[in-house]
Amino acid sequence: MRNVKFVVAAGAILLMSNAAFAADFPIAPPPYIPPIQDFGGWYLRGDIGMTNQQLKSLDSAASPLITSQSGLGFDSSTLFGVGVGYQFNNWFRADVIGQWRGKANFHGSQTIDNGGTHLADNYTGSKSEALFLVNAYADLGTWWCITPFIGAGVGTSYNTITGFRDDGLSSGAPSVTYFADHGQWNFAWAAHAGLAYKFSPSLTMELAYSYVNLGNAAPGNFSAYDGSASGPTSIRFKDITSHDIKLGVRWAIDPMPVYQPPLVTKG
Repeated sequence: MRNVKFVVAAGAILLMSNAAFAADFPIAPPPYIPPIQDFGGWYLRGDIGMTNQQLKSLDSAASPLITSQSGLGFDSSTLFGVGVGYQFNNWFRADVIGQWRGKANFHGSQTIDNGGTHLADNYTGSKSEALFLVNAYADLGTWWCITPFIGAGVGTSYNTITGFRDDGLSSGAPSVTYFADHGQWNFAWAAHAGLAYKFSPSLTMELAYSYVNLGNAAPGNFSAYDGSASGPTSIRFKDITSHDIKLGVRWAIDPMPVYQPPLVTKG
């Protein structure tokens, strides 16, 4: 019995000494994980893509009554763009871009009733633009490094018509009219949607679609092939629009810092 009491007393003393020894050391706090915060930073961007353009109508005050038309439209063309932007936070950013949109060939034909005389006009030429937009985007969250986004932009477009000609027939007689090259500024706007993939804190790739309204365009002064007539043109390309597909890259100049947990050493 005395031995049992001795063992119990010794165990109690050992437990109390261990508790007192442990109290001398502070409990290590859990690793600090900073909360997700909004951030800002500048970025550069570049884009390459293809345009798919169309127009609402090809009008002429000299030919008021168009009885039929066929194949009026543009071929596809390439586009190249550069810009600079600012990422305000995790969901909102804005940029200013400039695009050079290469020559898109134009073709089509119209039949016109000119006071009872039917005229056939076959048109050829090309069009290019210099487009400048201020854009704002909403990033809609990130899943597996992919961020869908939507956006809109406003700006101006300088639309240039080159090499435009009208090969026509008037009562069976050929009639060819040449037009000088001409460009004009227009109000432009765009709507954007796409997916962004972040390869690193600095590098983000985009696959995007843009609907762009480029305004109007017109060729320059006309001249008949035989010199019988010349003067200012009345032909107008009305409401030119484009469906663009682009591959872009964004390079963050000052990317958001990446959290690194503190080193833990043992021993």
